[in-house]
Amino acid sequence: MKPLTTEDPETKSPDIVAENIEHLKALFPEAFTESKVAFDVLKQLLGGAVDEREEKYGLNWHGKRRARQLALTPSTGTLRPCPEDSVDWDTTRNLMIEGDNLEVLKLLQKSYAGKVKLIYIDPPYNTGNDFVYPDNFQDSIKNYLELTGQVDNNGSKLSYNTEASGRFHTDWLNMMYPRLRLARSLLLHDGVICISIDGRELANLKELCDEVFYEENYKGTIVRTTGQTTGQDSGGLGASFDYVLLYSKQPETELSGLPLEDHDLERYQEEDSRGKYALWQMRKTGSNDRRTDRPTMFFAVKDPDGNDVVPIGPTGYESRWRFDPKGYERLIAQDAIVWKRRERDGEERWWPYVKTYLEGRTKRPSPLWDDLEGSKKASIDLRALFGSNVFSNPKPVGLIQRLLQILPEPNNDCLVLDFFGGSGTTGHALMQLNSEDSGTRRLICVQLPEPLDEKDTNQKEGAEFCSRIGVPQNIAEITKERLRRAAKKIREESPMFAGDLGFRVFKLASSNIMAWDPNRDDLPKTLQDSIEHLKTDRTEQDILFELLLKLGLALTVPIEEKTIAEKTVHNIGAGTLLVCLAEKLAAAEVEPLALGIVAWHKELAPAGETSIVFRDSAFADDVAKTNLTAILQQHGLGNVRSL
Repeated sequence: MKPLTTEDPETKSPDIVAENIEHLKALFPEAFTESKVAFDVLKQLLGGAVDEREEKYGLNWHGKRRARQLALTPSTGTLRPCPEDSVDWDTTRNLMIEGDNLEVLKLLQKSYAGKVKLIYIDPPYNTGNDFVYPDNFQDSIKNYLELTGQVDNNGSKLSYNTEASGRFHTDWLNMMYPRLRLARSLLLHDGVICISIDGRELANLKELCDEVFYEENYKGTIVRTTGQTTGQDSGGLGASFDYVLLYSKQPETELSGLPLEDHDLERYQEEDSRGKYALWQMRKTGSNDRRTDRPTMFFAVKDPDGNDVVPIGPTGYESRWRFDPKGYERLIAQDAIVWKRRERDGEERWWPYVKTYLEGRTKRPSPLWDDLEGSKKASIDLRALFGSNVFSNPKPVGLIQRLLQILPEPNNDCLVLDFFGGSGTTGHALMQLNSEDSGTRRLICVQLPEPLDEKDTNQKEGAEFCSRIGVPQNIAEITKERLRRAAKKIREESPMFAGDLGFRVFKLASSNIMAWDPNRDDLPKTLQDSIEHLKTDRTEQDILFELLLKLGLALTVPIEEKTIAEKTVHNIGAGTLLVCLAEKLAAAEVEPLALGIVAWHKELAPAGETSIVFRDSAFADDVAKTNLTAILQQHGLGNVRSL
């Protein structure tokens, strides 16, 4: 039983570089020599697919290589549970995580890769003073602790990105690039990412997303009216819009339609035994409506008088029907074709229409969203919830709700991630929509606990509000309080709704496992301290949740406790992981504990392999550790580790 250390892969977030190399080795084993990539051989194997030009099309900036490497560097941090800040800790499946979103995205990889249906983010718009970034990326956990005032600043500069910076756009791109790279791997196969932005960085963001999510997965750009015009003193055009870029993970992903509104329903005036319907021309209209576009859909059909009718466009060109001959025959059999007399070329002629039924009908989303509440209304609503202007420029709840509605079906039971949580609009919108359509959407919200400054006019009310309710003055506290108040309001307005309105809070921290840090001036003490691998200021719950992250289990997985041989054993994920973190295990206690674990494991009967973890320093000696491992292995439980 080898104890886990900070050098073991299990104690870090996924090593993406190592995984990429293994994938490459599986495809091209001959391109490796002594475990190193032989690039000359790889180029030969790839042939003309290698672009060796010095000048290439794409978005490039100073620091891009470093930003890419930053996304690939594993995190050694953890997420510490905070039940005291949470709502419905024992039952909720929602998460609110305080921390630098770059590190959090790395830590979420094992547990949530390929599981998120929607990622919505409202990142800093790079207006000249609205985002904080660390200049020193050598130790991201250290930077995060410095930024949030948890440790002293030892010279690592932390500053705002100002317009005076010669690297104004570069700094913003360096901040966004690694986060988007990590975000992509979290998306479900039919997942979608939606990114709010204004005109300042719209072009750069589009090129950046074309590279990270691939141009063929671009689903369009929503233009949203903000309801107020800014920049009227700029000498140019004012700004009355912001934008949402949409990308899918796979090109075949299709967005869902939106529910029909009252003016849409006016078309559905006809009715038969199947329900209400509208009549649509059988001839294809709009784009791609010519015979040359779909030749198989140009054919003659018989009108009620027995004459041939072919699809001819309004200016006399050969058009096409909406379907091929087999599709037409099916519609005839279903009584879905209706002939009507209409005037054409100065005389009345028969013309075919298709019944389009109202049931299940939606409409394709428009790229112009000018019918939603604006930013001013969003601020008014937030002020009503808090009693003061605690946050500048929140997004409207209606915007997020509509994005949730156009996700590919099914979309009412899915995981949603927002790693620039801000005021908590995404969580509010998700809970509100769940209460309206009985959905079971789940949330992961990430927000940096960026300090609020009472001397800053834009942050003054938020900082004072935090002081009034007795919490630290930072944005993450605003996020959590928004979720609490929104949940309370939904409960009051929808008392019959029994869905999930809670959230578990976690906070980014350094690992619970101590790194080897020898003190050469006092080696005896160093050796004595090294016997205990776990930090003494951490709880069993801290350690349990780090194990969940490192073993790829969800942070909301059920945890059951049982006393075996007077020791507490935790069952996580219906027997996927069994953990005993007792501080002392005497030789005489080993056998009854091991046999009790074996018996419980048989009761649980998990489908896959079970991992069993103990505290390494708990064993009285190596003999006790060896005996326990041997007993478990004799009963088929061979995956035993210690911390």
